[in-house]
Amino acid sequence: MKIIIIHKDKIIIYSLVFILLCSLVSFGWDGTVSVFSAIKPKKDLPIYYVDRQDKTIAISFDAAWGNEDTDDLIKILEQYGVKTTFFVVGGWVDKYPESVKALSDAGHEIMNHSNTHPHMTQLSVEKMKEELKKCDDKIEAITGKRPFLFRPPYGDYNDKVVQTCREMGHYTIQWDVDSLDWKELGVDAIVERVTKRVTNGSIVLFHNAAKYTPAALPEILETLQKQDYKIVPISELIYRENFHMDHTGKQISDIQEKTSLD
Repeated sequence: MKIIIIHKDKIIIYSLVFILLCSLVSFGWDGTVSVFSAIKPKKDLPIYYVDRQDKTIAISFDAAWGNEDTDDLIKILEQYGVKTTFFVVGGWVDKYPESVKALSDAGHEIMNHSNTHPHMTQLSVEKMKEELKKCDDKIEAITGKRPFLFRPPYGDYNDKVVQTCREMGHYTIQWDVDSLDWKELGVDAIVERVTKRVTNGSIVLFHNAAKYTPAALPEILETLQKQDYKIVPISELIYRENFHMDHTGKQISDIQEKTSLD
């Protein structure tokens, strides 16, 4: 007779799998999802766009290098009664404090884009926190308001970046509509790209000091407003609490979702 010997460590593994399966069944698992997908950790995503039932969107600008068109952007946005979010680098604040104040005084929110514009995923947690704090301090010193939104330079992030930002009291913000204004494709290309891609809850990415953005912006704002879109700063678009993220980076209100299910 053949004797099968099962090692102690295998018995433990089999027991754990059995317990997991029993737990899944008790919670309504129908067997259509693999055990491994059920226990796979969820990726910690930033906010790319927001689940909004109304036609509300946000427009944002990243400010890291030049400053030649900031005054023009302020005038254009004021002309259309639009308030936006500027993500600024600490080094940019050092060079152009008067522009930071002018943007803030015009009613635009000034948020964190790091202190030196590094790839955040290549930094230690301590260095990440240093990048956030230094930029926060510089912005607060000029505007009197401490940032609580953060956009990673180059859109570069991982779980550790998002988690560190959360620990520092920041929501990590990406975008779902990229104007690609930095590619200098021309006014018409920027206008078409933005106006054709915007939907409820969108976050649009522009850059200051981009060659064609000041010329493209009036037509974009006029078109969106004619389509009844309300343009607000990002802090007014996102949910601050009682929310969760789906796998696409859409921020969803737990309260609204529960109401719609009821």
